[in-house]
Amino acid sequence: MVDNNATLNLGEQSLDLPVLEGSCGPDVVDIRKLYAQTGNFTYDPGFTSTASCESALTFIDGEEGVLLHRGYPIGQLAESSSFMETSYLLLNGELPDQDTLNDFTHTITRHTMLHDQLRQFYQGFRRDAHPMAIMCGVVGALSAFYHDSTDISDPEHRKISSHRLIAKMPTIAAWAYKYSIGQPFLQPDNSLSYTGNFLRMTFGVPAEEYEVLPAVERAMDRIFILHADHEQNASTSTVRLAGSSGANPFACVAAGIACLWGPAHGGANEAALNMLQEIGTPDRIPEYIERAKDKNDPFRLMGFGHRVYKNYDPRATVMQKTVREVFEALNVTDPVFETALRLEELALSDDYFAEKKLFPNVDFYSGIILSAIGFPTTMFTALFALARTVGWVAQWNEMISDPGQKIGRPRQLYTGPTQRDYISLDKR
Repeated sequence: MVDNNATLNLGEQSLDLPVLEGSCGPDVVDIRKLYAQTGNFTYDPGFTSTASCESALTFIDGEEGVLLHRGYPIGQLAESSSFMETSYLLLNGELPDQDTLNDFTHTITRHTMLHDQLRQFYQGFRRDAHPMAIMCGVVGALSAFYHDSTDISDPEHRKISSHRLIAKMPTIAAWAYKYSIGQPFLQPDNSLSYTGNFLRMTFGVPAEEYEVLPAVERAMDRIFILHADHEQNASTSTVRLAGSSGANPFACVAAGIACLWGPAHGGANEAALNMLQEIGTPDRIPEYIERAKDKNDPFRLMGFGHRVYKNYDPRATVMQKTVREVFEALNVTDPVFETALRLEELALSDDYFAEKKLFPNVDFYSGIILSAIGFPTTMFTALFALARTVGWVAQWNEMISDPGQKIGRPRQLYTGPTQRDYISLDKR
C-alpha cells in the first residue's frame, strides 16, 4: 500500500520514492527504480536496513519483544499449540480445525520414511562427521530420489515436496545421530507424534521398547515451535536467494542448513552451554559477571541479548518455564544446570544487564534443555534445522508464489583497481 512519497536529493537530481506501509512494523521506502533513474545504488552491509521481500508469515518487533506467526503471538502457540498445528499455520495462513489437522498430520506421517538406498549414503561419511555435514548432504541428495515433486511451477509439486521435507527431517537428523554413535537406524513409528517419533528414533534401540516421557516430548515440541520461523534471518534469506534462481526445494533447504551451521547463527545455544561448563559451579558466577562487565576482558555472557530483540526474547519466557519442567521430570542434579539457573537469577537482578538490555534469550535455555534430555552439543544445530525446515519451506513457497519475484542480485560498492592493461609475463 502506497501512502506517500519520500524525496531523495542527489546533487542536482531529485527523486520521489514511494513509501510502502505494511500491516505492522516500519514503513518501507521503495528504491527499486533508484538505479534506473539515478545510476546509484544504496549501501547496506548485512542488509540490516533493507526489506528484501514482502511476506505475510512472521512479524518481529525487536524493541517490544514481539514475535507473531501469521498474527498469533509465539507465547500462545508454544503454550497451547503443537508443532504440527503451527506448521500447518505457517504453510497455509490459518489455524486448522480438528479434522484438517488430523489430515495434515496423517499426510506428514506418510512421508517420514527415507529411501532405503540412503542407508548407503550415510555410510559414505566418517563416523565422526558433524551431523550438520550429514544433513547438508542427505537433504541435497533428496532431489535425486524425488523427481516427481521438483517442478516448482506446479503448486501440487510444491506442496508434496514441502510435506516431504518436514516429514523426513526428523528421520534424517535422528539417523545422523545414530550413525555417529554406531547404533542401528530405527525406522519411524507412525503411531507416535511427530516429536515422540523423533525422540524414539534418536534414543531408542531395536531390542528395547522406548518410553516417550510426556514432559520431554512437550519440551521438544515447544523447542520446535519456538524455532519454526524467525522472519528474514540469514538461513531463511539464503533459502529465498537460492530459490529465486529456480533451484529445487531440496537444494534450497540444503543451502539453508549450510548457512545455519555458522556459529553466529545456529550455534548460539551450543556456545551458551560451553560457557556454563566453563563457569562450572554457582560460586564462580560473580567472577564471570564482573568479567562480562569489563570491556577489556574478551569474555562475554553467551545466550544473553539478541541481534533483533532489544527487549526480552518472547521465546525465552516459554523456555524459562520449560527448563524447570524438564529438570523435575528427569530429576536433573548436574551442577551445570544449577549454575544456569543461578546465573539467570543474578543477571536479571543486575542493573548493568538491565541497562544494556542483555536478557537471557531462547538459546540460553534451549541448550540447557537439550543437554538435559541427552543430546550432545553437535546435535543442537541439527535440531534447529529440523524445526526451521517448516519456516524455510513456507518462505520458499511464498516467494515462488509471488509473480513479482526476481532472481536475487545484490550489488556492491567496488573499491578495487580501475581498468588497466594486461602486462605479459616476461615484462613483469
